[in-house]
Amino acid sequence: MDTINLLTMVLMIVLVIMVILLIALGIVFAYSKINKKEENENKPKEEVKNSKTKKFKDYRTASVLDFMEFDTVVDNMISQKDGKRYVMVVECQGINYDLMSEAEKNGVEDGFVQFLNTLRHPVQIYTQTRTVNLDNSIQTYKEKIKEIEMAVEKQEMQYKQMQRAETYTKEQLDKAYFELTKQKNLYEYGKDIIYSTEKMSLNKNVLNKKYYVVIPYYVEELGENQFDKQEQRNLAFSELYTRAQSVVRTLAVCGINSSVMDSNELIELLYMAYNRDEAESYGLEKALKAGYDELYSTAPDVVDKQMRLLNEQIEQEALELATNKVNEARSEKQKALEEKKANKRDLIAELAQLIIEENTQIIGKDIAEEAINKIDTNEEGGTENVKEKAKRTRKRKTA
Repeated sequence: MDTINLLTMVLMIVLVIMVILLIALGIVFAYSKINKKEENENKPKEEVKNSKTKKFKDYRTASVLDFMEFDTVVDNMISQKDGKRYVMVVECQGINYDLMSEAEKNGVEDGFVQFLNTLRHPVQIYTQTRTVNLDNSIQTYKEKIKEIEMAVEKQEMQYKQMQRAETYTKEQLDKAYFELTKQKNLYEYGKDIIYSTEKMSLNKNVLNKKYYVVIPYYVEELGENQFDKQEQRNLAFSELYTRAQSVVRTLAVCGINSSVMDSNELIELLYMAYNRDEAESYGLEKALKAGYDELYSTAPDVVDKQMRLLNEQIEQEALELATNKVNEARSEKQKALEEKKANKRDLIAELAQLIIEENTQIIGKDIAEEAINKIDTNEEGGTENVKEKAKRTRKRKTA
């Protein structure tokens, strides 16, 4: 019994201690909440708001163009920094310096020194290493081989027809067989070239280096000006083109052929720079044909579509109305012409009578009346209408 009582007392003591601890923790927690509430009340509202908003991260979507180092390609230039910097690029062909003689090497070095001495503006020399892409060459070879294959089949059919005809001499048959064999050998040789080229294209270690001179221009060089962006771009193009042509001329002294890159070549240069891995198998030409810049399409607004359709109907109906009225005007004019042709004799007689009447005093009254009577007669070519008009005219005069 003593043992049971002892255990009971121990359990009671443990329970009392746990209750006391729980009460103490509750008091501490409540006291901390009260202190925090008082601190928030004492803080300015803006700080409390900022402390609350810091708990949440603001995730915003950004355009991929924000990560590019250029804005656009325009007028054979790369536009950067919202039109504050323009870049023109000169592509240079490499020279085999190691195979040159000492005199040729000295000439190249002197020319390059001259190139550096003539520079009056900053330039950047950029080298781009590309994997040789032989897809275009392989496709060209395949098209040629297809033509040769068709020619071989056609020539083989002709040779068989010559054999069946039995009208050709042995010399003619041998000549045809020689031509056929030559075409077959050419076909087999072409197939071997394609196989070798395709095998070579699988080797990613076949590299090609391209060399560029990058020429920048800053709009700040214009100083304080009131030019708009279009005018600034035109001035930048003029200055950059002058600098690029100077670079081309001075590099020609070294024996280096170079040329100013156009917009399409600049786009390819940037595409290769930003897509080094994909550019090996998915070049710019394939990307353009695939419509890589047409990621999505949206239908136009219904009202806009109806307005466009209505404008087209108005234009079509206006064109039809104008055509009809022009045709009607032409018909009326043609009708008037035909009517005038039909009444030609009447008009001539009437006009002649008026001329005589106006000159009666000069001609004489008797002669004038006799001339008018002659006009009135049908025998002289007059008509009933003319006679009636002449009678009315004489009655008005006598009245």
